[in-house]
Amino acid sequence: MQFKNFDVDHFLREHWQKQPLLIRNPWVEWTNPLEPDELAGLACEDGVEARMVKLDRARWKLEDGPFPEEKFAKLGAKRWTLLVQAVDQLVPQVAALIEPFRFVPNWRIDDVMVSYATDGGGVGPHFDQYDVFLVQGLGRRRWQVGPLCDAQTELLPHDDLRLLANFQPTAEWVLEPGDILYVPPRFAHDGVALGDDCMTYSIGFRAPSRSELVSNWCDHVLAELDDDDRYADPDLARQANPGEIAPAALDQLHAMVSEALLDRAGFARWFGQYTSTPKYPDAIGEPDEPLTADQFRTRLAAGEPLHRNPASRFAFIRNAASLTLFVDGENLDCTPDTTPFAETLCGNDQVTFNPAEPVNAATIALIAALYDMGSVGFESED
Repeated sequence: MQFKNFDVDHFLREHWQKQPLLIRNPWVEWTNPLEPDELAGLACEDGVEARMVKLDRARWKLEDGPFPEEKFAKLGAKRWTLLVQAVDQLVPQVAALIEPFRFVPNWRIDDVMVSYATDGGGVGPHFDQYDVFLVQGLGRRRWQVGPLCDAQTELLPHDDLRLLANFQPTAEWVLEPGDILYVPPRFAHDGVALGDDCMTYSIGFRAPSRSELVSNWCDHVLAELDDDDRYADPDLARQANPGEIAPAALDQLHAMVSEALLDRAGFARWFGQYTSTPKYPDAIGEPDEPLTADQFRTRLAAGEPLHRNPASRFAFIRNAASLTLFVDGENLDCTPDTTPFAETLCGNDQVTFNPAEPVNAATIALIAALYDMGSVGFESED
């Protein structure tokens, strides 16, 4: 799916992480990629993260899935919303919704959450810590957007939901199928279904917090340190006062910590692995049988596209020699022979090779490694 009339540069300059924006149906042709019954079916499966939010007599209730199939028949006309996470990893047509938003780096993309709501249903006024594009799939939804929020913003007392106690909207729109509302981080917003069969696709983006980065990077550094690497002072001289921690000692101690934590090359490699670790590892299945190098060559020479697993995450970091490819928490150092393929794979959901140009052995070996990980495959095997 592609946009026909959307100015990416203007959007990034004027709205990204700055101001909300209503985008009236920018698609070449909008087609809702998932039916309500299919979403309900996913919410009944083990291993799928699903929730249901109900509004009953001004009281908000949250239930976690998976749900029994008969539950949906009993809900009736109550105001409720079903939310299913990471549907892009389960339904290729939903994954295709991400493509027009690739102007944001891949490592920032989280997943596509899909919601279904009955008339009057919603999840209540709230704010998120990440950017989100809210794509209206079916039906109509009224969105209201309010001011920026922060840690001091008052919330309603609730064990499970973080709802705003005093929501004061500053703008309001009704979205029709194909319309998109962009909401930057921390902007208050509230969406309410107008009529039944209201489906919304929330394309969310990751934004690691400073505390998250520091905590996880420090854990990694600690795991790599040798316990024998200790402070030493073989040139110790007598001090005037033994109670003083001398400047020279402080400099050495500080250097021990700084050298470990400020290793930029080490941080880059760790972050590539960290950010490419899949959110739902169980969704990545290894192939039943490995393929030989000749089998890969035959299928690629026939023009068979190599597909990325929608549940996998791909990124790369350039270095002096070539680049390092990060896939599903693993790092693979590329050579000049494999770099073009790695770059193409990170920028596209599928790769097709030119039958007139034989694939070099190093690239075949890299493809085989990714195939054995379950990170890439052929469409005929899906």
